[in-house]
Amino acid sequence: MKTIGIFCGGFSSEYDISLKSADTIKKHIPASYSSYKIIVSKGKWEVEMEQENVPFNLNDCSFFIGDTKKILDAAIVYIHGDPGENGKIQAMLELHDIQYINSGPLASALSFDKWYCNQFLSAFDIPVAKSLFLSKVDQYNPSEIAASLGLPLFIKPSDSGSSYGISKVKTIEEIPKALQFSFNEGKTVVIESFLDGIEVTCGVYRSVHGLVALPLTEIVSDNEFFDFEAKYQGKSSEITPARIPENLTLEVQSMAKKIYELLQLKSIARIDFMVVNDRPYVIEVNTTPGFSAASIVPQMLSVAGIPLSDFWAEIISVELD
Repeated sequence: MKTIGIFCGGFSSEYDISLKSADTIKKHIPASYSSYKIIVSKGKWEVEMEQENVPFNLNDCSFFIGDTKKILDAAIVYIHGDPGENGKIQAMLELHDIQYINSGPLASALSFDKWYCNQFLSAFDIPVAKSLFLSKVDQYNPSEIAASLGLPLFIKPSDSGSSYGISKVKTIEEIPKALQFSFNEGKTVVIESFLDGIEVTCGVYRSVHGLVALPLTEIVSDNEFFDFEAKYQGKSSEITPARIPENLTLEVQSMAKKIYELLQLKSIARIDFMVVNDRPYVIEVNTTPGFSAASIVPQMLSVAGIPLSDFWAEIISVELD
């Protein structure tokens, strides 16, 4: 029986969400695999066991069960943020010649950074919001930012997978505080013009028959936008299928599949859009979308009539076999 490790936890604010995603995935791994959760935290990597967790050896991706040494045959990286969603663990696995189902290091790193990802996609005529980029050492003028992008605008960490650190800014005076809030989560910040429309998201994965675009989910946040509280604490309505015309649904699904191919993604990805005046704009590409029982992708799969066990069996078959 092959051993598959599910890397979860991580260094970001979404540590607990990652553990929940891993729990759901572990329940639906094919019986031909012996699966283990590998819990990643700063200074300590452990393999979850029923009685007592055991250390995970990064030197050869192994661990002991009693006196028996196990080395991973394959891996699923399901960390929302650093060091999984940005591709670091995938790079480590490649060094050890261990198969994994996720997008590779380059695709993961590019998708993870909101600024660079949108600049890459815009080069292929994918509509994105007008934006500015700042690092911690850059000088800025709040009035010039507002004049360039208009108000309201969004300020968010560019190099963080977390839903923390995002602000909707309505006045020039709010800009410095919002920038500091974002810099608390990441080293770089993207400032985006406000897109006033309908937010929808599309899950895409590769099946044995080619790319599959799942039913769209419409997101209606109780808050100003789809922040951490809205995403994970029930402060939003997630409506599947989305309440938009069929022609727009097909356009969003087609664009989502194009983005999946352009970025050379693998496994499941979820791509977020804002539909403004019947035109979809990309907001964000998620290579490690939430997969807890209450997450959006499992909702999409349910509406599509795809059992979670069948889904993961097909993902593993396509990406590993």
